Amino acid sequence: MDISGSASDSIKPRTLPTCSFLDPAIAGAKHGPTDIARVASAIKGLAPELCWRLKASGDPVFANGYANADILGSVPEALEQRDDVRIGLSLMAPGITYPDHSHPPEEVYLALSRGFWRHEAGAWHEPGLGGIFYNPRGITHAMRSSCEPFLAIWC
Repeated sequence: MDISGSASDSIKPRTLPTCSFLDPAIAGAKHGPTDIARVASAIKGLAPELCWRLKASGDPVFANGYANADILGSVPEALEQRDDVRIGLSLMAPGITYPDHSHPPEEVYLALSRGFWRHEAGAWHEPGLGGIFYNPRGITHAMRSSCEPFLAIWC
């Protein structure tokens, strides 16, 4: 794939154990609303180029059940280098919880599969396939998959 401003040639596509859930998550998204099905097809096309990364964790279940891939951004693994925006994918195996965390940037998620989000110690919320979830900057938040794989785009 020839993308202007793409990551250096030293960064190669990489899959992780969690990536075995990407195709089932994409297949589920293709049964959703037309726009979500189109996004899922686009992700399927990008998948061979993605460099999936682990999230540092002392929990081996989480570490082996979660992966991130940057499409746009300033991290070296991003498909296109950009300093003004960061867009990527989160993928989780069934039954995984991304623990409470916070960070300075705000973020928006587009759910491409069933998944649950929560702010602070509030109740879990499922926006549904094609739903959007917003995390204001600095808020403590978490997400988790259901009995299905979880796939979301974040920005």
